[in-house]
Amino acid sequence: MLEKYIKLSALMIVGALVVGCQTTKQMTYASKKITGLKTPESVVQAKDGRIFISEINEFGKDGDGQITVVNNDGSVAVFASGLDDPKGLAIIGDDLYVADKTKVLKITPKGQVSVFVPATAFPNMPSFLNDLEADLQGNLYVSDSGDLFNTGKGGAIYKIAPSGELKLLIKDTQDARVKAPNGLLADDTGNNLIYVDFTSGVLYSLNTSTGALSDLAEGVSGGDGVVHHSSGIMYVSDWKNGKVFSVNMMGDVALVKSGYQSAADIAITKDERYLLVPDMKAGELDFIPLNP
Repeated sequence: MLEKYIKLSALMIVGALVVGCQTTKQMTYASKKITGLKTPESVVQAKDGRIFISEINEFGKDGDGQITVVNNDGSVAVFASGLDDPKGLAIIGDDLYVADKTKVLKITPKGQVSVFVPATAFPNMPSFLNDLEADLQGNLYVSDSGDLFNTGKGGAIYKIAPSGELKLLIKDTQDARVKAPNGLLADDTGNNLIYVDFTSGVLYSLNTSTGALSDLAEGVSGGDGVVHHSSGIMYVSDWKNGKVFSVNMMGDVALVKSGYQSAADIAITKDERYLLVPDMKAGELDFIPLNP
């Protein structure tokens, strides 16, 4: 599994990935398991230490989704409600961005929700907007996992400029390897986008300028979240099998933790001391201590 990760080390050396670059000072937060969540899919930590979680609630039911915030004292509250099926999260500046079913939302620090990219802006109606990633230039990247539970078609990845302008980077009709793109990870230049495919379990590197797609690794069936530690270690979650793996710069693979019902879109805290794992079916957010 992930035998080809050694090829990825060059990309990491050339440009430190965004997660590592954003690490500034140690934050305080409640490093405990958060329970009672409603189908948690994605998680991200803000620079002030607060942790935001997207909760889908009932799939396909519009208006019952929400964003929950875990404050530094461990208290949990609803930050924004009335969403449809919120999944991937990303923060640019003080604003939170959400991949919500067929559109991308923008949420202000006061919890005010607006549509940043409507469904009509996409060349084709999105089927399953999933992960969301930001680069240091303020661009967003969003994956459309397509009709992954039926036809397995319609997968695509888009780039969104700070102005909201949308650009298609790659789709299934351009390359047969594009099946159900899920977790995204951008380098600090925005020239390379790493993603894991939920259907094939393959990790790819996409050149955002040329559209060239390169196989990097394989073996994560149900690949969901992808994050990178500044030490060079990558973490990948396996939704189908409820596992989280680490892969070092030498290509060595190790099981970090298993036993989840469905390990979804993971994140690393700003101080890089914890891996945050939403267990979607269990309704929990787990904290895994890291010691790279």
